[in-house]
Amino acid sequence: MRVLIIGGTRFMGPGIVARLACEGHEVTVFHRGKTTAELPEGVQEVLGDRNRLGDFLDDIRRLRPDIVVDMMLLSENQASQLIAVMTGVAARLVVASSCDVYFQYDLLRGIEHGPSGEGRVDESSPLRRNLFPYRDSVPGASHELFEYDKILVERTVMSSAALPATVLRLPMVYGPGDYQHRFYGWVKRILDGRPAIILENGQAEWRITRGYDDNCAVAICRAVTDERGAGRVYNVGEPAAPTERDWIKRIAAKLEWPGKVVTVAAGALPETMRSGLDWQHSLIVDTGRIRNELGFAEPVDPDTCLSKTIAWERDNPPQSYNDPFHYTAEDRILKAAL
Repeated sequence: MRVLIIGGTRFMGPGIVARLACEGHEVTVFHRGKTTAELPEGVQEVLGDRNRLGDFLDDIRRLRPDIVVDMMLLSENQASQLIAVMTGVAARLVVASSCDVYFQYDLLRGIEHGPSGEGRVDESSPLRRNLFPYRDSVPGASHELFEYDKILVERTVMSSAALPATVLRLPMVYGPGDYQHRFYGWVKRILDGRPAIILENGQAEWRITRGYDDNCAVAICRAVTDERGAGRVYNVGEPAAPTERDWIKRIAAKLEWPGKVVTVAAGALPETMRSGLDWQHSLIVDTGRIRNELGFAEPVDPDTCLSKTIAWERDNPPQSYNDPFHYTAEDRILKAAL
């Protein structure tokens, strides 16, 4: 099978490329050249701007892809371009979406209001009523974030009768290469010997579905190689959704940290440490469909996932990070709370 991957050099991308190449598929990666990855021998590269995909139509036609995997489809305009270019060229699309499409996500963000509950959603659960979720919440948002909406992406790619699509709603993904460094704040505080990790009231018991990068890559590869996924939408993520407190305890056990979790009111925190989230609304996704229909199961066990993530976060601190680590302020908060 000939597979064209758009955006395959970052985070999950190299794992998808390596697995498909190992299985004997002919893989080409289309990317901007801004990030590099060690690609397996025989994997081809096409350098280009996905926002000008039509400019590369001749190159794409020469590749004759059977399947196109788009890891970086962010906006309706990009999705429309993808359909226009790939119709008549490829047989099927596999598109990475996000669990931020669900109405539950806007409850969490305080955009919508409703009673608290378990927060479990499946592929038929209501979607957000508000489009463009990051236009107002990210000061100075880039053009990509300004136009970002996976709901519009999904609507566009699933509306093409001539080009069947498979949509994978990805969870909060963690693991080596996580450019958002989702576990770094906890790992750094533990390595720095902090006596406690401070969470907002409600956050300690909050739950969200996460997924390890290599396991999510395997789910995407299942969708690529199994035609039964055509025209289907799948949630992806780990079957268990521990609380934030439990995640911290697991990390603490790995690093032999004797500290504890302390919860305080959001108003007691410096502005930079406040989340603005409504922690009564968890976001837990049901992943039974992809397991039952495509036979997906995680090849990497939870203990290995966490160990590798901690090691990577320890050895690869981010060059910039939103958390300022104001330990003096934290000490004042802990003194008042304890």
